[in-house]
Amino acid sequence: MDLRIFTEPQQGASYDTLLAAAQATEAAGFSAFFRSDHYLKMGDVSGEPGPTDAWVTLGALARETDTIRLGTLMTAATFRHPGPLAIQVAQVDQMSGGRIDLGIGTGWFEEEHRAYGLDFPSLGDRFAILEEQLEVVQGLWTTATGDTFSYEGEHYTFVDSPALPKPVQAGGPPILIGGYGAVKTPRLAARFASEFNLPFGSTDAFTAQVDRVAQACAAIGRDPAEITYSAALVVCVGENDADIARRAEVIGRDVDELRVNGVCGTPDDAVAALQRWADAGARRVYLQVLDP
Repeated sequence: MDLRIFTEPQQGASYDTLLAAAQATEAAGFSAFFRSDHYLKMGDVSGEPGPTDAWVTLGALARETDTIRLGTLMTAATFRHPGPLAIQVAQVDQMSGGRIDLGIGTGWFEEEHRAYGLDFPSLGDRFAILEEQLEVVQGLWTTATGDTFSYEGEHYTFVDSPALPKPVQAGGPPILIGGYGAVKTPRLAARFASEFNLPFGSTDAFTAQVDRVAQACAAIGRDPAEITYSAALVVCVGENDADIARRAEVIGRDVDELRVNGVCGTPDDAVAALQRWADAGARRVYLQVLDP
């Protein structure tokens, strides 16, 4: 199983903290360092020193790491126009030597949109925006050098874009799509995703959603085995019960609940939890470190 580290900087982390966490991720042999894309804290934490921008952070980390992949779970389509987003991600892919993944979703946290003056359309409109963004970003990345890209949708129009810069990775960085939607999410994953992710769910929910993605793939003639299926789980691992309890208290979670819904306990307990997910078909797990 491929293991990646996943952080939530909006809960309170400076760039220096994220840099230390990313470099520790690389030194420990994990395959990737991911971060959320949020602009406002959640729950009873201060959030200080305040939010950091996901793609600014990843651009810097691209120059401070050598081997790990870097990416977002998930960039909100409501945060960025797809033209600048395609440029940003392609540039960071160049800066990293081709180590970038783009996780992208509809956005869901209304309060952060209000806090920073961002529009927050209805869920149906957000799905339509996301679909157009995926069409545009992939279109820009896959347009042959020397050709131009044009697009006319309900939300975005592009006329004779030079479709530059190009990412290092042929066809563009892998795209991650995730979530629990029963119809639109699997359909978008089948069309656009290299990876499908289910965050913070049960193995039963995971297998049910993977089945929906497979059905959506079959409907368009795509082999569902082309997609990597992954989960995101809170990690709370310690040497003994006292250490585990201390770590759970710091992140405001209950140990018994984490043992059911996360990767919690001793290292042996963590291995057993990950084995359950492997048995359910997960080939990759993002270990959410809430206290970097």
